[in-house]
Amino acid sequence: MRPIGIIHSCYREKFGIPRQPGLVKSARGEVELLPPCNREEMFKGLETFSHIWLQFLFHEAVGDGWRPTVRPPWLGGKERVGLFATRTPHRPNFLGLSVVRYLGMRKEKGKLFLDISELDLLHGTPIVDIKPYVPYSDRVEEAANGFVRFAESEISVRFSPEADAACRQYEKECGRDLKTLIHEVLKQDPRPASQRKQQREYGMLLWEMNVRWLSDDTGFTVLSVDERDKKMP
Repeated sequence: MRPIGIIHSCYREKFGIPRQPGLVKSARGEVELLPPCNREEMFKGLETFSHIWLQFLFHEAVGDGWRPTVRPPWLGGKERVGLFATRTPHRPNFLGLSVVRYLGMRKEKGKLFLDISELDLLHGTPIVDIKPYVPYSDRVEEAANGFVRFAESEISVRFSPEADAACRQYEKECGRDLKTLIHEVLKQDPRPASQRKQQREYGMLLWEMNVRWLSDDTGFTVLSVDERDKKMP
């Protein structure tokens, strides 16, 4: 297989990426289409669909290999289940599948892009196929969730005055609502299951910004938002 495109994403590192697509509504990205698939006629009619399937390669997991069983976060990171009962990136062929919102096609500097949102993909992810999402057949109303249990997080997310001001300045300069993105990402609680009772400071990259936040008994406090070369974890 050859990649037909590559993802440019707000997620610049694995930490902080939501565990499934659609959970962070403000997440934005684009698929840069690569030759020979950077031809507009190949996507004629796609504008009639609201969502698309992206099949991709977990490129940063390849070097780690895979194991037949894993500890999914849904079970607290303690109980092992078979890898094919999970969505772990460490798979025999390292292929992933995500449904994302399709925002339209765009040409810029001689390149062709598909704008997307609600994604869960790392910056630089190779795309190997694109298909329209068709609700009448793709949505299964009676499907069982297995051991996966999802509930809206009750975690409180606060911003320091400095972090709030930095987000407002970033939006003014770049047109991106970084504060909402940070809030939605943290509401998903990106901490590993083994660290969820600890009080400590974390860092993550969203777009080119380094976000520092503190976890304590009262919730999360965003401490600072700076360019990545100013404050790294």
